[in-house]
Amino acid sequence: MENLSFHDGNIFNLLHSRSTEPSHDVDQRMQLHSSLVRRLSQEQELEGHQGCVNAISWNSTGSLLVSGSDDLRVNIWDYSSRKLVHSVETGHTANIFCTKFVPETSDELVVSGAGDAEVRLFNLAGLRGRADDDNALTPSAMYQCHTRRVKKLAVEPGNPNVVWSASEDGTLRQHDFRESTSCPPAGSAHQDCRSVLLDLRSGAKRALADPPKQTLSLKSCDISATRPHLLLVGGSDAFARLYDRRMLPPLTSCRKRMPPPPCVNYFCPMHLSERGRTNLHLTHVTFSPNGEEVLLSYSGEHVYLMNVNNGVGTMQYTPGDVANFFSLSNILHDVESPPQVSSTQNGFHRNGSAAMLKKCTELVELAQSSLEEGTDIFYAIEAANEVLDAHSNDIESALRHECLCTRAALLLKRKWKNDAHMAARDCQNARRIDASSFKAYYYMSEALQQLGKCKEALDFATAAQQLKPSDADIVAKVESIKRDLQAAGAEKKEEPEGGTGRVLSLSDILYRSEANSDSSHDMSRSEGDQSDYDEELEVDIQTSMSDDEGGDPDSNAMRGSLNLRIHRVSDDKPIENSGDNGSSGTASSSQNDRTSYQPEGAIDMKRRYIGHCNIGTDIKQASFLGQRGEYIACGSDDGRWFIWEKQTGRLMKVLVGDEAVVNCIQCHPFDSVVATSGIDNTIKMWSPIASVPSIVAGGSAGPATANVVEAMESNQQKLSRNRENPLSVELLQRFRMQEFAEGNFHPFECTQS
Repeated sequence: MENLSFHDGNIFNLLHSRSTEPSHDVDQRMQLHSSLVRRLSQEQELEGHQGCVNAISWNSTGSLLVSGSDDLRVNIWDYSSRKLVHSVETGHTANIFCTKFVPETSDELVVSGAGDAEVRLFNLAGLRGRADDDNALTPSAMYQCHTRRVKKLAVEPGNPNVVWSASEDGTLRQHDFRESTSCPPAGSAHQDCRSVLLDLRSGAKRALADPPKQTLSLKSCDISATRPHLLLVGGSDAFARLYDRRMLPPLTSCRKRMPPPPCVNYFCPMHLSERGRTNLHLTHVTFSPNGEEVLLSYSGEHVYLMNVNNGVGTMQYTPGDVANFFSLSNILHDVESPPQVSSTQNGFHRNGSAAMLKKCTELVELAQSSLEEGTDIFYAIEAANEVLDAHSNDIESALRHECLCTRAALLLKRKWKNDAHMAARDCQNARRIDASSFKAYYYMSEALQQLGKCKEALDFATAAQQLKPSDADIVAKVESIKRDLQAAGAEKKEEPEGGTGRVLSLSDILYRSEANSDSSHDMSRSEGDQSDYDEELEVDIQTSMSDDEGGDPDSNAMRGSLNLRIHRVSDDKPIENSGDNGSSGTASSSQNDRTSYQPEGAIDMKRRYIGHCNIGTDIKQASFLGQRGEYIACGSDDGRWFIWEKQTGRLMKVLVGDEAVVNCIQCHPFDSVVATSGIDNTIKMWSPIASVPSIVAGGSAGPATANVVEAMESNQQKLSRNRENPLSVELLQRFRMQEFAEGNFHPFECTQS
């Protein structure tokens, strides 16, 4: 795969075209061309913070970089000199998680949000003429209306008057500097600022079919640069939400709990929309530079790309589609005719070239050879991705069908997280091409068996056996599935009477606790008392943080046991309930609202980016690189950061960027430079200075020689352990907030952000 060409053309041809016909489009394509991306290496390390650097952001021209840290400071860096210009003592009392330049203010206004639930605005002009060590700056505005940590800020291009803040209290607030420069602390007697743009305190969903009910702790938000009325938010469930600010109700007070407003679209990969994934949540959401796509980064999961608008290439699904996806009868009414011998040359449409035909055929053969030999599975999958994601419209159905089945088999052999779900997608798409495809039925049965859906697996295996009754592999597959079904039936009989025998995870307990807490607003005091409960739970704690990336991944894990007594605690803060809110009123009215709830649809994934690990922090970003957004980047818990080609998901580059975790990745607005930060106290600057292009090079320790696939496999093992032992990061965050309230929390400790 090293010698496979990329899709952005030859850089020398671009340079020649720019010299003969200067074009803004050519300049954009040149910013992060594939040949430059593969030469990225660490250029410089910016020193000036004394704690983890949780936020970095460029100004609009790229002349300045702002950063926020656990040291409670906001630093301003000059891009041309790579020097620290200002280090602002903000007055925050907990870790700074987000900071931005306010547009159209000559880069003099900077806003920050932190774990103390405050949003602060600073005018850097107040530092002029001061001594270097005189860095304390009184905020020009201070908003204290949030009740939990502020995790993300958003600004609108061209708007110097407004900033938006997303908080774990379930609200997104709009702060207009022209209307007020302060508000009393949340819970105070006079606290009644009307700044709530989105009230999602009853907005979280466990599944697409479920009505929203629990608090959606917001982790991220973004405003489209091309259509600023569009607002994207993500938080403590699996669904990112797109809102049109023009259609939202007027700003409200936080003292009045409102029902969640309708959104334009939900975004969630179909396989993540099922009920039961209680610890699944988003850590970052963002628009593409042209506003046509969104990127979602999940904790304990991968990075996913989706289209914003419904149209060609966009799949919108409903809860019914989710339930029927694994059914044998699904899509049989929508299959294509079996592949026919075409008059086109060697299986290509007329718009395909002979060279492209040869390339795709060779790639499919390479993938099939790897499948047979059981070697280089990762690169074989990338070869299939190249054919299906870059040339699917050019090849005819017969070759596409063969490639889909081959990729499904490769995914099932690799067995990384959710590979079985991806294989099932390929099998269903292969069935659309050929309804009598033995391979599609056979590999679908294998995928379903790996997913534990044995009844459905037996249906597909039986159908495959009818197509080839004497095939030894399918006969063995049918018997294997039958044994799994018998074992599952025997296990079910052994369950204790009156219960499933399943051990509840912490996130299960927390979700039930929040549900009871929220529903208690709907009940009289006597009804609410009946739902109080105390439960004691013993849980093993295992973190994935490791300082020795080359050793045993388990050797540095911190283990222990924790005895907890979990009980519902009433909220002392007075909250008015809106009369039209589904979560207010009597228990019977709440039940009626749930019964009458009409589930919405959601937009499915377009592409998945895989290889990194995101479980240790909940501020980990996934970013588009370049003005055209042709590459995707994300940090990882192993101290690396990954770059993929957006079109195909092909891994472009892996770089070592931190001693522990890379959280933030921000590309320069115009230059071929990327800034990253994480647990280290420094900011790394990356530029294409390596003499030779490669998939791994550079990093703080010099050229990397580690095996990339081994590193990714280690990350996948961590993701799988996180799934099997779903210790909720949210619970750890709650413990830290309790420690902070009791004065036992040190602000520089940032192993769990």
